[in-house]
Amino acid sequence: MTAWLRMAWEVLKSSFGLRSVLDIALVALSIYYVLRLLRGTRAVQLIKGLLILGALVAFTGLLQLSTVNWMLRQALLPGVIALIILFQPELRLALEQIGRGHILGAGLTTMRREQVTRLIDELVLSTRQLSRERIGALVVVEREVGLNDVIQTGRQVDALASADLLRTIFYPGTPLHDLAAVIRGNRVAAAGCLLPLTERRDVRGLLGTRHRAALGLSETTDAVVIVISEETGAASLAVDGRLYSNVTPDNMKQRLLAVLAPAPRRPRLRLGRREHVD
Repeated sequence: MTAWLRMAWEVLKSSFGLRSVLDIALVALSIYYVLRLLRGTRAVQLIKGLLILGALVAFTGLLQLSTVNWMLRQALLPGVIALIILFQPELRLALEQIGRGHILGAGLTTMRREQVTRLIDELVLSTRQLSRERIGALVVVEREVGLNDVIQTGRQVDALASADLLRTIFYPGTPLHDLAAVIRGNRVAAAGCLLPLTERRDVRGLLGTRHRAALGLSETTDAVVIVISEETGAASLAVDGRLYSNVTPDNMKQRLLAVLAPAPRRPRLRLGRREHVD
């Protein structure tokens, strides 16, 4: 066994020189920086799909499934072209960051549970205030899927999220009250942001623009969207392509805690058989 390992090490030393190691390191570093640049965008989801499709192409080729392999290869090239066309804003943003020297990027903010709980309390308080005064609002809470493309459509705020700040943003007559505010981490990243409208035909005549925008974003990302109706003051919550209407403040807090701050799973105790010693 030792001789075999020594022989394998000699083969590796003869095959991989310093230049090969440097080449591999540069390729790995390039892939890492590209993923960091695209981390805060929805392009990551499409990249995952293309990687899975590429793995299927390799797998079917290994099994010599020629027909299925040909069909998958035909679908792979349009997917790459679609990635370039659909995500031009993200690619442009990535190139701008490289040009400005922001290669590492800021990344998504990670918060402790107590910070998330405080944010939820502020969101529930703002919901209560805005509903009572019938002030229309659209608040987006970013989760795993980055919303850089949405944030770029609005004006940068970068302020600690609070009920007072949200009430100021959506107060009637202010320049940003008609559009959406995006919260990243525990800060309001931007306000006056445009959201994609849902394409579902069954809700077009039943929902207003704010509710269709909230539903549309929740269909394409994992963001949580809070909507306050200007006409009735009713609060709604859009999550995972579903719209929950007439949500009370207490129910709103429960749903936000379940989505944004889920309780940690307790490890199950495995009880074995007890042995009796005489």
